Amino acid sequence: MIHDIAIIGAGMAGASLAAELAPHARVLLLEAEDTPGYHATGRSAAFWEECYGGPGIVPLTRASGGYLADHGFLTPRGALYIGRGEDAAAMAAFRDSYHGTGVRINRLEAEALAQIVPHIRPEWSEALHQPACADIDVAGLHQHYLGLARRGGVEVVCRARIAGLAQAGGAWTLTSEQGETWRAATIVNAAGAWADVVAQLAGVRPIGIAPLRRTVAVLRVAPQAPADLPLVIDVGGSFYFKPDSGRLWLSPHDENPSEPCDAAPEELDVAIAIDRFQSATDWRIEAVERRWAGLRSFAPDRLPVYGFDPDVPGFFWFAGQGGFGIQTAPAAARLAMQQLTAQGPDAITASIAGVAYAPSRFRVPAKVLTA
Repeated sequence: MIHDIAIIGAGMAGASLAAELAPHARVLLLEAEDTPGYHATGRSAAFWEECYGGPGIVPLTRASGGYLADHGFLTPRGALYIGRGEDAAAMAAFRDSYHGTGVRINRLEAEALAQIVPHIRPEWSEALHQPACADIDVAGLHQHYLGLARRGGVEVVCRARIAGLAQAGGAWTLTSEQGETWRAATIVNAAGAWADVVAQLAGVRPIGIAPLRRTVAVLRVAPQAPADLPLVIDVGGSFYFKPDSGRLWLSPHDENPSEPCDAAPEELDVAIAIDRFQSATDWRIEAVERRWAGLRSFAPDRLPVYGFDPDVPGFFWFAGQGGFGIQTAPAAARLAMQQLTAQGPDAITASIAGVAYAPSRFRVPAKVLTA
């Protein structure tokens, strides 16, 4: 049997796209691990924040919000971007960068910040409020898409790490490390941190998608973190924290280069996170209860890569989704489905300029040498 489309990777990217494609094509969804979502999807910080990822990601995030809310995957949280007094210019520049995007950002006075974030140190007096931020039920969303895919006839195969890709006669042969083979007319590269590895297996020029390690620690603090505390983000990008069941999730916002792997937290990164947290608050830390790390994978310009490779027919990129892949999943999957099936935009994708994310932006033509 030749599938119309084989998707490599069953994290949020692959699962959401498989669900979107199910009514339109014969789809195979291949996952290297024992269960889908083991890597980046299962280690997400689980929030939907319109500013996260920068202005270039806003169209995807905002276009996804309605789907996520309508299906019950969002819980209102709100976000605060904070800074010291000397960060006032950076705060203004941050706010100005979202002008015209539709994102609502309000400035807060120091007194209001101190009321909303208990234990904030007085030198942290600058704050911007982003009211639309919400928690995402990541596991629920992932299972939602996997369920839609399976009910739509998608064949889902786990423990299928791809070792070989070969194209002949208008179809690809995919070979796993165990020697299993499948055939498909089109391959979708949704392999996350392994996206460039998959490209090389297919003889496709890599884009330079780089896995970067991000660390999260779960803190028990005293007094307990209030349930209605917003997501709090340093405008300088050195930390963020959010409440969860009376604990605080804390990240140093690290981006340490890594090989594609089962990422593990480094003690130094946890220590850096705690030091930065204590520089901003006087909360007493009683224990670090858990810690983990995940890989966020970025293209060189930090925008995602969606579309057919311009040099190799039948190879479609759906990768480089950084730390915003969960919050943009509905719109990204719908956009990619439309590209793969030659459909026009709909209400979700009408405001998205897909060309901004096309892989062709990395294929610079060779210069013509002249005498």
